[in-house]
Amino acid sequence: MAILDVLIGPVSAIIDKVIPDKAAREKAKLELMKLEGTQEMELIQAQLSAIVAEANSKDPWTSRARPSFLYVIYVLLLWAIPMGLIAAFRPEMARDIASGMNAYLNGLPEPLYALFGTGYLGYTAARQWGKVKGVER
Repeated sequence: MAILDVLIGPVSAIIDKVIPDKAAREKAKLELMKLEGTQEMELIQAQLSAIVAEANSKDPWTSRARPSFLYVIYVLLLWAIPMGLIAAFRPEMARDIASGMNAYLNGLPEPLYALFGTGYLGYTAARQWGKVKGVER
């Protein structure tokens, strides 16, 4: 149940920031609280337990898979810096590179992006859970 306690607070904070209407915001929070005891929440808890088990695994390939994937995403984002420099001196080359990257990224299947989002959020929740439990620093 500790995982749920860790998740409900951040999700509630996100609801506060995303939903400007106070009545709609309170309704969303109420729905979140209703979910707490349902089978759907139990399924989410089971999935998060698996993520926590993977993150705490002694196998370096298993425990480092999510952070390694995040590093790849960070590199893609940081690539904007040299692209800006290329664009300053050779705008047509920068357009061609960006066009090629867009074609490649648009060719990736949508479930892969969903997997990344799930992995990112799962890794974050597992880290937070580990910190709350005192297992991680």
